[in-house]
Amino acid sequence: MTAVTIADPTSSASLLRRARFIHGPWADLGVALLWVPFAVAAHLLEGSQSSLRTLMGATFVLSFAHQPLTTGLVYGDPAQRALHRRIYAWSPVVFAAAIVIGLNVSLALVALVAGLWNAEHTLMQRYGLTRIYGRKVGDDQGGIEKPMLVSWLVLTLVWAAAFVNIGSLADRIGLGATNRTALDQLERLQPVARVIIVPVVVGVAVLAWRWLQAERSLGSSANPAKHLYLASTAALFLVMMIDPLAGFVAYVGSHAVEYFVIVQRSLRVRSQGPNPDPSPVARLTRTRARRVLVGAGYLAAIVWFALVSTSWFDGQLFRFTLLLLGGMHVFYDGFIWKLRRPAVAAPLGVPAPA
Repeated sequence: MTAVTIADPTSSASLLRRARFIHGPWADLGVALLWVPFAVAAHLLEGSQSSLRTLMGATFVLSFAHQPLTTGLVYGDPAQRALHRRIYAWSPVVFAAAIVIGLNVSLALVALVAGLWNAEHTLMQRYGLTRIYGRKVGDDQGGIEKPMLVSWLVLTLVWAAAFVNIGSLADRIGLGATNRTALDQLERLQPVARVIIVPVVVGVAVLAWRWLQAERSLGSSANPAKHLYLASTAALFLVMMIDPLAGFVAYVGSHAVEYFVIVQRSLRVRSQGPNPDPSPVARLTRTRARRVLVGAGYLAAIVWFALVSTSWFDGQLFRFTLLLLGGMHVFYDGFIWKLRRPAVAAPLGVPAPA
C-alpha cells in the first residue's frame, strides 16, 4: 500500500495556498508593510528638524494628492452620481459653507475635527481591506473587527494624551506659537487620560480575545492574508505609541499610497473584459499608457498647486481647498466603496453578496 502524505495545515506552503489575496502574495505583503518605509525614514530624521519637516511636508502633499481621486470617481461616473444625486450636488456647497464658518470661529477647532475625522477615516480604510480579505473566504467577522480596530485607535490616542510629552514633540517638529497653544490645551487632558487608560486597555484585550476565538472557530477556512494585514496594522499602532512622530508619518503616508493602489486596481479591472465600464473616468484610464499619463499629469498638477497656492491669500486658498477636498473625500468614500455592490466588489475580487 502506498503511503499517503498529509500536508501540515500550519506549514508556510499550506497557509500560502489557503490565502486569498487582493493583488497577489508579494504585492499584498508590500501593501501590508507600506507604513514601514515612512516610519523608518521619520525615525532616522528625528535628529534633524529641517529634514523631518521636509519629510512631513512631502507626506502631507502625498496625503493631499490622494483626496481629489474620490471627487473624480464620483463626478466622472454618471452611474455613481445617479445613486446619490442630491448628496453629490449639495455636499460641496454645505462643506464650503461649514469650512468658512469654522475658520472664522476657530482654526484650532477645525484642525482638531479634521484631524480626528481623518484618523477615523484612515482606520476605516484598513477595516475595509480587512473585510475584503474576509469576504474572499466567506467569513463574517466584521461585527468584531470594526470595534477591535477602533479600540486600537482609541488606545493610541489615549496613550499619547497620557504619556507623550506634547511640548517636546512640538519643539522637535518646530511648530509655531498658534499650534503650540492648541497642543497646550491637549496637555491639560493628561490626568484624565491616565485614569481611563486602564479600562481602555482592558477593552482592547477583551475585543482581541473575542476576535481570536472567532478566527479559531473558522478553522482552515480562515484567511492568513487577512491575519498578516491585521498583524501589520497592530504593529503600526504599536509604533505610534512608542514613537509618535514616526508612527504618525507612517499612518498618514501609507494610507495615501494604499488608496492609490486600490483606485488603480479598480480602474484597471473595470477597463477589462467584454463589457468594459463606459464611464468617462474608466475610458480615460482604459489602457496602461493612459493610466501612466493621467497619473503623472495628475500628480504634477497636485504638487504644483500645493507649492504655489500656499502663498496665495496668505495660504488661505490652500487651507480651504485642503479642507474642502478632504471633507468630500472622507464623506464620499462611505458611499462609493460599498462591497455589497457588485460593481465595487468585482474589481476587488470579492464574491457578490448572496
